[in-house]
Amino acid sequence: MSKKIYYATTEMTPFASVSPLGDFSVEVPLKLQEMEHDIRTVVPKYGFISERKYILREVIRLRDIPLEFDGKQISTSAKSAFIPKTRVQVYFLEHDEWFKPLSTLLYKAKNGRILSDNDIRSAFFSNSVLATLPHLFWSPDVMLCNGWQSALIPALYKQHYEGKEFYKDIKTVQLIHWLDDYPNFNQDTFNKVNIKLPKGLKGKTINSYSVSSEFVDAIILINQPGRDMISELLKIDNLQKNKSKIHTIEIDYSESPNYQDVSEKINEVIEKLFS
Repeated sequence: MSKKIYYATTEMTPFASVSPLGDFSVEVPLKLQEMEHDIRTVVPKYGFISERKYILREVIRLRDIPLEFDGKQISTSAKSAFIPKTRVQVYFLEHDEWFKPLSTLLYKAKNGRILSDNDIRSAFFSNSVLATLPHLFWSPDVMLCNGWQSALIPALYKQHYEGKEFYKDIKTVQLIHWLDDYPNFNQDTFNKVNIKLPKGLKGKTINSYSVSSEFVDAIILINQPGRDMISELLKIDNLQKNKSKIHTIEIDYSESPNYQDVSEKINEVIEKLFS
């Protein structure tokens, strides 16, 4: 059952990668494409990514894409390329403030300090990903939201985009690779993209997966050997309530991951959403 899939990620080898997510974001889209899905990927255009080396092309209709962020009307732009030696298309979202200045560490400063505005950048990225769709003249059936970096896409879609042209009947799938402190967002971050939080979620920081789980159609937990990640996940606010949405896939990042098996299981989850 061929579907149109939009895959949102902030890491992709060889463009930008600080974790196994970079290779995952190449191998899984490639294998989903081999299953005859029409898959397109979207990543930030960091300043260190060479446009000449990777043959990034300007697309006129992807210039100055408007969106609202933090109460202001602003814009992003996008360039197009392919994952090297494949036919998997990549859109590179540009923004001088949120993407261009970052170092190759992505989420940390050069001294190793975790960036305090990772959550705001994630919110901007999530909103920008959705804003591109009318300008692509392409409407996906499924959006794969990779990690905390794109965890606000399901809520944004449900609260602000669903039902509009190019935004009809899209299923959202949240991929969770690790459970750490990165998904803990300042409450004000949700205000910047005008997300209304589910009832019961309070405090100065809110786990972005708590919000995603309320609006997403399916959650895929990438479980690692020797760790009971499902029990850890269910301790996060709102996840127990949405337990029926969770699917688990085993992967061992310390060895050579079986991306074929992972991709087939992701495909199974997608098929169930349309059955």
